[in-house]
Amino acid sequence: MRSNGKMKNGRVAIIRPSIFSSCQNHNLPVPPTQDYLPHPTSTSLSSALQQYINSDNPSHGQKIHSHIIKIGFRLNTNISIKLLILHLKCGYLKYARKAFDELPQTTLSAYNYMIGGYLKHGLVQESLSLVRRLVYSGEKPDGFTFSMILKASTCASNAPLPYSLVRLVHAQLLKSEVEPDDVLYTSLVDSYVKHGKVGYARTVFDMMLEKNVICSTSMISGYMNKGSVKDAEDIFRKTVEKDVVVYNAMIEGYSKSIEYARRSLEVYVDMQRSNFRPNISTFASVIGACSVLASFEIGQQVQSQLMKTEFFTDIKLGSALIDMYSKCGQIDDARRVFDHMPNKNVFSWTSMIDGYGKNGFPDEALELFSRMQKEYHIEPNYVTFLSALSACGHAGLVDNGQEIFESMERDYLMKPKMEHYACMVDLLGRAGSLKQAWEFVIGMHEKPNSDVWAALLSSCRLHGDVEMASIAANELFKLNADGRPGAYVALSNTLAAAGKWDNVSELREIMKLKRISKDTGYSCIGTDIVL
Repeated sequence: MRSNGKMKNGRVAIIRPSIFSSCQNHNLPVPPTQDYLPHPTSTSLSSALQQYINSDNPSHGQKIHSHIIKIGFRLNTNISIKLLILHLKCGYLKYARKAFDELPQTTLSAYNYMIGGYLKHGLVQESLSLVRRLVYSGEKPDGFTFSMILKASTCASNAPLPYSLVRLVHAQLLKSEVEPDDVLYTSLVDSYVKHGKVGYARTVFDMMLEKNVICSTSMISGYMNKGSVKDAEDIFRKTVEKDVVVYNAMIEGYSKSIEYARRSLEVYVDMQRSNFRPNISTFASVIGACSVLASFEIGQQVQSQLMKTEFFTDIKLGSALIDMYSKCGQIDDARRVFDHMPNKNVFSWTSMIDGYGKNGFPDEALELFSRMQKEYHIEPNYVTFLSALSACGHAGLVDNGQEIFESMERDYLMKPKMEHYACMVDLLGRAGSLKQAWEFVIGMHEKPNSDVWAALLSSCRLHGDVEMASIAANELFKLNADGRPGAYVALSNTLAAAGKWDNVSELREIMKLKRISKDTGYSCIGTDIVL
C-alpha cells in the first residue's frame, strides 16, 4: 500500500493508553498473555508489530497490544498507525476506527489506511465520509487517496454518490500537485468506463505514454458495451502485450450479438494459437456464442475441450452448456449435462426447466420445478418462476400456471414482476380465456406496462377479438407508441381477419406517417468454423 508516512511539524504524537483499553471491554480476541519485551522501546515495538502485520496470523499481534495496555506505554504516531493497520488486517474495523479517531495527530497515511479498510469491506459511504473529513482537515490527498475514491465510485451499487464523482476527482487531480502514474490512470479509465463515459475514458487513455493491458481491457469492454466494435478492435489490435483477460474482453463482446458471434469463435482459436489457456470466463463466452449461433456442433467441440480442464465441474459452465444445448434444440444433450453435474444451484435448475419449456416438454419442466423445491430444497428465483410460467403457457396449463403464480407471494414472499404478469396474461390468452385475461389485467395492483398489454393484444389477435385488441393496442400505444412496431402489425392483422379493411388502411397510413415498419426476421443455422 502506498502512503505518506510523514509526521506533521516533525513532532512525535503521544497516545493515551485509554485509547485501547476499551478493546478489552468489547471482547477483543486476545491470545493468552505472556511476558516478553520486558523493557519495550518504540523501535522494538514497531519491529514486532510489523512482523505480525506481515505474517499469516496477524491476530497474534494482539498480544503486543495487550502488553502495551498493561504497562501503559506511551506511543508515538508510527506505532499507533501500525496498531491501526493490525486491526484492519484482523478485520476489526470498529477498533481500527476508534484508534484512528483518537489519534492526536492524524496523518495522510492513517487516512489512507482507514479509507482502504472501509473499501475492502464494501463500506463505501464510510470511506467517502472519511475522504470529506480529510479534505476539510486541510490535508492534501495523494495519488493513493484519489485511486481509492475512484474505486469507491465503481463499487457503490446502491450507495448515493455525488453526481459525476469521477469527473470531480479527475478535475481535482489535474489541479493538484499529484503526478499521475499508471495505477491512477488505470483507475480513471476503469471508472469512466464503468460509468458509461467511454469518450472521457478514451481521452485519459490517449494521454498515457505506455498503455497497459488493464486499461486496454477496460476500453475494449466499454466500446463493446456501447456497440462500438470497430473502436474495440482498434484497441485490441494496438495492444502489444496481450493476456487472457484482454482476449476474453473481445470474445465476450463479440459473443453477445448474432452479427459478431462468429468472430468470437475466431478470437477463441487465435487465443489458443498464441499459447493462452482459456479460463472459466473464456469458456462461458464461447458457449454463449454457440447459443447465439445455434451451433451445437461447435458447442460439442468446446465441451470436449472443457472436459480436459479443471473447470469442467464448474456450475456456471454447466448451466451455460445446458442453456446452449436447449437453445439449439438438443434437449437430451442438455439433460445429460444436467444429470452429470456434481453440484447444481438455482441457475442450473432454471436453465434446465427453461430448456424443457421452450422445447415443448412442459411436463418435464414442471416435474423439475417441483423436485428442486421438494427434494433438493432449492428456492426458485424470479427467472425460475418465469420459466415455469412460460412452460405452462406453451402447454395451456392454466391451473398449474395460476398455482405457480400465486405461490410466489404465498410461499416465498416474492412480489411478481411485470414479466410474470405478462406471462400470466399470455397463458390465459393462449388458452382462450380472454375475459379472464382482461379481468386479470384490470385487477393488477400496479399499472400494467407495455409487455402486459402486448401479451393481451397477441392473444386477441390469436382469437380474433377486435374490440379487446383495439383497447389493448391503444393502451400500448400510450405507453410506447414508436417502440412496438409488432403491436401495429398485430392490430392490423386482427382487423384484416375481421374484414375491417377501412380500419386496416387507416392504421397502415398512421404507420407510414410515423415511419414505423416491422423488423425483418432472420435465423441462423450452423456455421463452418472448426475449432
